[in-house]
Amino acid sequence: MSKTVHIESTVQFSNLLSSSVIVVADFYADWCGPCKQIAPIYEQLSAQLSKPNKITFAKINTDQQQDLARSYNVRAMPTFMIFKNAQQIQFIEGADPKKLSQVVKDLANEANKLEGEDAGGSSSGGTWLGAELPRGYGDVTGQVDFMSLELLNWDSTHGTARTLISGDKPKGQANAKDWVESDTDEQLMLYIPFQSTIKIQSIHLTSLPEDTEDDENPSRPKVVRIYTNRPHILGFDEAEDTQPAQEFTLSEKDWDSKTGTAKIDLRIVKFTNVSSIVLFVVESEGDNEKVRIDRIRIIGESGEKRDGKIEKIASDD
Repeated sequence: MSKTVHIESTVQFSNLLSSSVIVVADFYADWCGPCKQIAPIYEQLSAQLSKPNKITFAKINTDQQQDLARSYNVRAMPTFMIFKNAQQIQFIEGADPKKLSQVVKDLANEANKLEGEDAGGSSSGGTWLGAELPRGYGDVTGQVDFMSLELLNWDSTHGTARTLISGDKPKGQANAKDWVESDTDEQLMLYIPFQSTIKIQSIHLTSLPEDTEDDENPSRPKVVRIYTNRPHILGFDEAEDTQPAQEFTLSEKDWDSKTGTAKIDLRIVKFTNVSSIVLFVVESEGDNEKVRIDRIRIIGESGEKRDGKIEKIASDD
C-alpha cells in the first residue's frame, strides 16, 4: 500500500505541513510525460523513507489544485518542494531523479537524528522552544494556518512569515537571513490565522539582533499590540485606531539572555476562543529604525477544528 498522501485541498496540505516535520511535495500533472517517468522513483522513495510525523511524501495534481500550485509559484512540471517545520527549504524543478534522491535521503538522515538533538532550549517532538512551557499548556503553533499567513512592511531579503513559526532553532547568523526584519521603519504587522479555535496562554517572541551601537541594524520589539479574531490583516492606520485585546511594553529584563526569548503572558479571559491574531510591533528598542523577530511560538490549548476561511467570531472593540 502506498504511503504517499494525495492532496485534495489547501486545508489538507496545511494540516500536513503542521503535523509532519519534513514534507516532500510533488507538484505534477496527468498530461506531463516527465512526471510519469519519475513517478515510480518518487513512490520508491516514499515507500523506503516515509516515517509517521517525521517525513511524509505528498502528490499534488496542479490541474485539480490550481490555487495551491499558484500560491507556491509552480511554473513547470514536475516541481518538487521540500518543507521542514512548514518552511520551504528546497526547490527542484524538472525530473532529476538523482538530485531528488540525494536531497530526500539527506533529509531522512536528518529526521532520524531529530529525537536526539539538543537544540539549546526546550524541545517537544523536534520543535525548538526558547522558553519553558507553563504547566498545563502546550505549544500550539502547529495549529497555524500556514497558507494564510500575512506580513506587512517586511524586508523581502530576509525571512518570511513562515520563518517566524518554524520549529527550527534560529541560526542567528547574518548570512543565514533566518529572521524577519521590518522594511521602511520599525513597525511590523503579522496576521496569524489558526486551523482551530484555540486558547492562548502566552506568546514567546525570540529576537537575536547583533550587539552593536549602529542604529542601522534592527533591534528587538518594545511595544507590541495583539488583536484577536480578525478576518484579515489590519492596515497600520486601521490598527492605530483599533483597540487591541492586549498591549505590552517589553524591557531588557523580559528577554532571556541565552535564547533571546521574551515570554509574554496574556490575559487568558481575552484569549479563550481565538481563530486568528494580528501582532503589531509598534515600536522597537532604542533609536533603531528597524525591528527584528526570529521566532514566534504560540502557547495554549487546541480547540475545535475549523473549516474554510477565517470567520470573525468577536472583535476586540
